[in-house]
Amino acid sequence: MKTIIIDYGSGNIESVANALLSAGGDEVLVSNKFSDIKSATHLILPGVGAFGDCMEGLKEIEGLLSELRKQVLTEKKPLLGICVGMQVLASFGYENGEHQGLGFINGHVEKISGENLKIPHMGWNNIAVKPNKHAVLADIKDGEHFYFANSFHFICQNENNVLAQVEYSEKLTAIVAKENIFGVQFHPEKSGEAGLKLLKNFLNWRP
Repeated sequence: MKTIIIDYGSGNIESVANALLSAGGDEVLVSNKFSDIKSATHLILPGVGAFGDCMEGLKEIEGLLSELRKQVLTEKKPLLGICVGMQVLASFGYENGEHQGLGFINGHVEKISGENLKIPHMGWNNIAVKPNKHAVLADIKDGEHFYFANSFHFICQNENNVLAQVEYSEKLTAIVAKENIFGVQFHPEKSGEAGLKLLKNFLNWRP
């Protein structure tokens, strides 16, 4: 098992790497080298900051977007997007203008709306897990608590891609999935035992 955390200048990479090791990762590397990405069994796409900035960070490394698409869409390697790394899986994001995303899961990302809400949505919240048998959610209970930090949320075009939601004035997407692609709005590396359980499930996932 070789897990690559894709390094493109965005994300809480060190804490993600430590959490993956704690979850049982055999070999965890932070890298943007194509040779590492090609030899990986699992890929992690972290993300902190604005949607557009994250996409620019990916584009600035020549050939990275193309290689990522090949490994995920053609080679079907398991991919986990975390926080903004989950949001850029969408087709478009509307943070500081309109920006094209990876388009791995159809949908868009827009600002959380609602009166008297603290933005960003930050802190521990319980998730509502939809009935499903997804391997990455094995032993993740409905109502499990995870740590969130976000001002924008992912609206999926196909509701079947939404595996869990979180209540914050309205129901917001907490987990998305499509084939070998999995994304979480929260930070599993900051979510204690529940987060480690989810990461362990991802490492054991063979879609």
